[in-house]
Amino acid sequence: MRLTELTEHLDALLNVALFRDYCPNGLQVEGRADVGRVVCGVTASQDLLDRAVSDDAHAIVVHHGYFWRGEDGRVTGLRKRRLTTLLCNDISLLAYHLPLDAHPELGNNAQLGLLAGWRGEARFGEQDLGWLGRPDEVASAAGIASLLAERLRRPPMLVGDGGRQVRRIAWCTGGAQGYFEQAIEAGADLYVSGEISEQTVHLARESGVPYIAAGHHATERYGPKALAAYLSNVLGLDASFVDLDNPV
Repeated sequence: MRLTELTEHLDALLNVALFRDYCPNGLQVEGRADVGRVVCGVTASQDLLDRAVSDDAHAIVVHHGYFWRGEDGRVTGLRKRRLTTLLCNDISLLAYHLPLDAHPELGNNAQLGLLAGWRGEARFGEQDLGWLGRPDEVASAAGIASLLAERLRRPPMLVGDGGRQVRRIAWCTGGAQGYFEQAIEAGADLYVSGEISEQTVHLARESGVPYIAAGHHATERYGPKALAAYLSNVLGLDASFVDLDNPV
């Protein structure tokens, strides 16, 4: 498949033009013109790049790429090493940040809901990134934390009333703790995200709505994994998902 075709297809599939983001979405580093083997991952770390080189991949597709707003743009140190690895091996890098959070089927939020057994019914938050829905069965916040520990293979942090019964649940993967107040206003009995900030604890205690920080990396593995399956099953590419350990 031509790189231009792959880029155009993914840009359209993930509705890139709809999002105001903190980084460029789509093709970030151009490699060879033809793509047959693709490695997908959460973040374009040096470890993932080295894995792509060893697998003789032609392109890498990630959730967290490069060139973030406000970042030092000089190509030195680790940035030089990463770009050298891509360019010297003629490997393309494509990255989809908010578009891969939001996609109704392949997105991180959709895939986390599927994994946890939550039925999405509405959206909330900036650019409708947050999801609001119901668990398969009413459970306590502590019970949902235990379920996430099992499904994500990582113990989450629960703050607030662990005994609260959860009939409506809100979630947004990654670093979306800033949507907590909007989740409360939307009527959620529990909010789940990836990270936690100091003020989040006070908001959970004072509002009576518990909060679960289930891990930034842990909650955002499943969009890239679903995207790898799509590239393989729908586009016929040799695509694989590489999950590199990250405790965050």
